[in-house]
Amino acid sequence: MSGISDQRILLLLISFSASVQSTKVLSEWKKCGDPECEKAMSRVQATTDYLGPDCRYLNFSTGEEIMVYSKLSRENENLWTGSKGKDFGYFPRDAVKVEEVFIGEEVEVLTKETDFLCLHEDKYVFE
Repeated sequence: MSGISDQRILLLLISFSASVQSTKVLSEWKKCGDPECEKAMSRVQATTDYLGPDCRYLNFSTGEEIMVYSKLSRENENLWTGSKGKDFGYFPRDAVKVEEVFIGEEVEVLTKETDFLCLHEDKYVFE
């Protein structure tokens, strides 16, 4: 009987570890096109296929167009946030090339905890 309890505890620990990883703050700051980060900053095209490490990341194939809404800044400047269709998430800036810029000046704002939650089928996943 204690073997089953040990397995349950191990599964609980693994689940907790995965949830901490998926809600980890990637940066304290981000740059946007407006203070609310609602305006698209630019349109980019994927130069390579990309498959992110977890549900916070945007997966795409070479040639797909992505709308950029924010760029992490200071401690993690390589990650941008964008959407293609209904999918939204982070991706490395070196996996895309800028096609069109929509804003003239970027605004730096603090990130929020909700910036780093997973979005599955139009629902936030709170792990």
